[in-house]
Amino acid sequence: MAEDTAERPERESRPSPIDVHVGSRIRLRRTLLGMSQERLGDALGLTFQQVQKYERGVNRVGASRLFDISRVLDVPISYFFDDMPEGMSEGPVSGPRGRMYGFAEQQEPFNAGVDDQLTKRETLELVRAYYRIPDPAMRKRMFDLMKSLAPPEAAFDAG
Repeated sequence: MAEDTAERPERESRPSPIDVHVGSRIRLRRTLLGMSQERLGDALGLTFQQVQKYERGVNRVGASRLFDISRVLDVPISYFFDDMPEGMSEGPVSGPRGRMYGFAEQQEPFNAGVDDQLTKRETLELVRAYYRIPDPAMRKRMFDLMKSLAPPEAAFDAG
């Protein structure tokens, strides 16, 4: 019994990487829709602080709450698990919350393999602004302009 209580503070001080990922997907979708944390909270009957805790992964999102969030954000539940970093959804489950204790040096950091540029506020605002352009022809011209300003993709593949 004493061992269980000794483990709890460490376990609860760090959010699960899966909870952090799900939270980041909630934030991404909410931001792409131009929805505030307060508005999402109102739709779910929560405070914006609770939404904030979900988005940071501090609080775990339960199944029924995830279902409600998926309906409000108009995405399938699988959306929240898309693009999970390699290895996060694999491996044996042992210990509380599926963590393997004593093997920290062998674990990949949460953000390994994640393209941080896709989650930057600047990127999200750019995407939202792009889709607010009402004329499809103008949107296409903006798309072509942006592509012409960037270096060819082959330069990125060489690395």
